[in-house]
Amino acid sequence: MSGAAPSEGADRDPGLQPERTRLAWRRTTLSSTVAALLAMKSTLHGGASAAAITLCALCGVLWLGFLLVAHRRIRVLSATSGPTPALAPRHATTGALLTVALAVCAAALVY
Repeated sequence: MSGAAPSEGADRDPGLQPERTRLAWRRTTLSSTVAALLAMKSTLHGGASAAAITLCALCGVLWLGFLLVAHRRIRVLSATSGPTPALAPRHATTGALLTVALAVCAAALVY
């Protein structure tokens, strides 16, 4: 084993990290879209009660909120060519809370 550490900046392409992050945001948005739509479809398919319709509307609003946060982050990542600015704690917390709330809402719709 050699005691010399490889230089970290020599092989690093700063353009790849923002692209990977942007693609991860897109995958997460697609996953939340599919989860919300499947939960709404399964709920409304068997005849809907007022509570089910309310949960479907809430699920849609939560999805739109997450879509807004994700789109804002994708836009920031696309606009920068160098090192990307960190995600603001407020936006990170909002995205995490919206994701959890959407998952809980979708689970409530299915069961």
